[in-house]
Amino acid sequence: MYYKQKNPHGGAAAEISLDFSANVNPLGMPKAAMDAARDALNRAHRYPDPFCTRLVKAISEYEGVPESYILCGNGAGELIYTYCSALRPRRAMETAPAFSEYSEALGLVGCHIIRYPLGMDLDFMLDPAFLPKLAEEKPEVLFLCNPNNPTGRRIDSGLLEEILSLCGHMGTRILLDECFLPLSLDGEGSMIAKLCEHPELCILRAFTKSFGMAGLRLGCVLSSDSALLQSMSRLQPPWNVSNVAQAAGIAALSDSAFLSKSRKLIVKEREYISSEMGAMGLWVCHSEANFILFRAADNLDIKMLSKGIAIRSCENFIGLGRGWYRAAVRQHHENDAFIKALREIVG
Repeated sequence: MYYKQKNPHGGAAAEISLDFSANVNPLGMPKAAMDAARDALNRAHRYPDPFCTRLVKAISEYEGVPESYILCGNGAGELIYTYCSALRPRRAMETAPAFSEYSEALGLVGCHIIRYPLGMDLDFMLDPAFLPKLAEEKPEVLFLCNPNNPTGRRIDSGLLEEILSLCGHMGTRILLDECFLPLSLDGEGSMIAKLCEHPELCILRAFTKSFGMAGLRLGCVLSSDSALLQSMSRLQPPWNVSNVAQAAGIAALSDSAFLSKSRKLIVKEREYISSEMGAMGLWVCHSEANFILFRAADNLDIKMLSKGIAIRSCENFIGLGRGWYRAAVRQHHENDAFIKALREIVG
């Protein structure tokens, strides 16, 4: 838990009516996962399976990868920290802005971080000019998020394959964060099929985001480098994935229609929010995820909170600052209330 420090993320703990600060699935958990979690409480007096045997098997079948490629964790955050602790790189590279926990985890191992700036001029897209910069810097580890948090932009598949090829040639490891990809557009574009030929690639996934399991904490990494996974596992405490989380994760993967239904809702509601924001004169990033990055007055988050609505201030994202915000895409009645409150403030 945080101890005597400020929470840098969304998921407000204050008394609020609507939380747009946390970018999880707007439909919450699948019913099957909820039922499985409740049933697992009857076994809460027992220690959970430390090998996550049934969960690993379910992920293997769902993602089409060998079970030996899978390591589960107590949310994606834990896996980011164990990844950095296992490798202890001296030089790493990330985009700016990017998810803040990459640099936090790298900082704990004394790593020097090189940042590639993303800007409004390209609508925060990662452009081909990244390739020569990557070749010049030759980092030990590259962190990429697809779609990126907080911009919501996906990396062009052709460019991403070129990045993989270059990293393979240079011996640069890649942590590719695909936590939001299952909720993005058609849900396609994953590099999972490249794992076998690219042992330097490690893909991060989170049930937290895709299946609304933020409170249960469940994530996994996929890699063909078994030595890396073993090193990461040794840094995890035993029984780090509860029996409730394991049961819910297995059940969530069995609901084949849930993510498709979620994406359809997100696409429709994201367009509604973006359009309404644009009509108010706000600059809105073209998101392909379940959240929207936008620019407004410096104190918008405070004013929205006074109306019982939490949004994510992006002032702690390197490359952004005050006046930048991220709002989750939620169900229509919630989005409608959000837009009405925003309109009252912005005019």
